[in-house]
Amino acid sequence: MIVTRFGSLRTAARRLAGRGHPVTYGLIALCAIVFLLGPVSGFTTAYGTGERLVAAQYAYYDRWGVIPAELFRGRAEEALTPLTALFVHGGWLHLLGNLLFLHVFGGMLEERMGPVRYLLFYLGCGYLALLGYAAAFADSAQPLVGASGAISAVLGAFLHVLPKARVTTLLPFLLFLPVRVPAWVVLPFWAALQWIAARRGGEGPGVAYLAHLIGFALGFLYAWTRSGSLRVRTPATATEGDSKP
Repeated sequence: MIVTRFGSLRTAARRLAGRGHPVTYGLIALCAIVFLLGPVSGFTTAYGTGERLVAAQYAYYDRWGVIPAELFRGRAEEALTPLTALFVHGGWLHLLGNLLFLHVFGGMLEERMGPVRYLLFYLGCGYLALLGYAAAFADSAQPLVGASGAISAVLGAFLHVLPKARVTTLLPFLLFLPVRVPAWVVLPFWAALQWIAARRGGEGPGVAYLAHLIGFALGFLYAWTRSGSLRVRTPATATEGDSKP
């Protein structure tokens, strides 16, 4: 688990009052609304119960998620699924984990990039991350959903733009004691865990670690190529919140 904090609530209030994060909060709201209105949240009875509900969930993922075996057949509607899949999630933990990461790391990156460029960056890297995963498992019929590829790109860019931001990390091998370390330590460690998991995983149900790695690499490379306009010289503090990889 990663926890990043402002130095004080007063600092947080000044930052939020002076600079909003409309794209970050808009993405969070949109993902939440899409999930709540879908058949997985349990907030609507329109999809029925029992076997009918399960069938609706499968149809929902097939319609809006990325199916690698279908993606490269040249149909226009399939070409849009790496975009629509960014707003679909597989359950409450999937949703909340992703949105927490986006809340923690996305706001400051939006400040550096500006809302329009940040939105294009988020959507573009998310699209390419899912596309890369689909190309690696081109014969898979398993739907792929979630914003993890795009949010991983945010983490990669954050690493380059704000490598010295202090991050409080709860380490299991230290009995989950909080340890404050810079982002340049925590985020590469997170990426290494994704690499190990990707090598052990496959194309079946579960977490698409390869999409995480692709997104992370894309985000870092983008920030590196635009370092002159994104890097800041003054130390920065991260957004208040928790995140769990």
